[in-house]
Amino acid sequence: MEFGQLAAFWTVSMLFVITPGADWAYAITAGLSDRATVPAVTGLLSGHLLATLVVAAGAGVFIANVPYAITVISLAGAFYLVWLGIGLVINPPMPASGNNGQSSSIGWTLKGFGISGLNPKVFLLFVAVLPQFVRPGDAWPEWLQMSVLGVVHVVNCAIVYLAASFSSRSVLKSRPHTARVVGRVSGVSMIVIASYLAIERLIL
Repeated sequence: MEFGQLAAFWTVSMLFVITPGADWAYAITAGLSDRATVPAVTGLLSGHLLATLVVAAGAGVFIANVPYAITVISLAGAFYLVWLGIGLVINPPMPASGNNGQSSSIGWTLKGFGISGLNPKVFLLFVAVLPQFVRPGDAWPEWLQMSVLGVVHVVNCAIVYLAASFSSRSVLKSRPHTARVVGRVSGVSMIVIASYLAIERLIL
């Protein structure tokens, strides 16, 4: 693989990652809870890594062509986001009071995996964009090129999500009222994003 090939994909990937969405809302929420950032971001990254492996294995195109497969994934992801969003609105995390009854580390990881793993936008990014940066006939086989590009994307996600999560805690740890508002706004954001995902698929 050439450096220009990696640099071009890195740029596209970073533009995707820095666009606020469900992953951002979850990372910020995790930052408001004690010791939740690393397990939550690990879960998010696992979902992106799964998408990479699915596409690299050649299953991505097959799933994308199965009637209603994307719709089912979209609705499942939307339902999951609504469930998490409602939970955040009712019981937002508070940095001044530890975990404040929130999930264990494993719970944060599993929720993060569900958010990114069930996000059809993540899957479609890899199906539609990733193959454009793969060069047939290269010394590296196509599956390996996809895997490397996927790792580049996961690293971008790790940097941005960790920064957002740690920053939210640093800024809001001494402002419990503001932290409560941010937690609820994150929950509302998840519900809005979920509604958009569901409506977008149902009207297609």
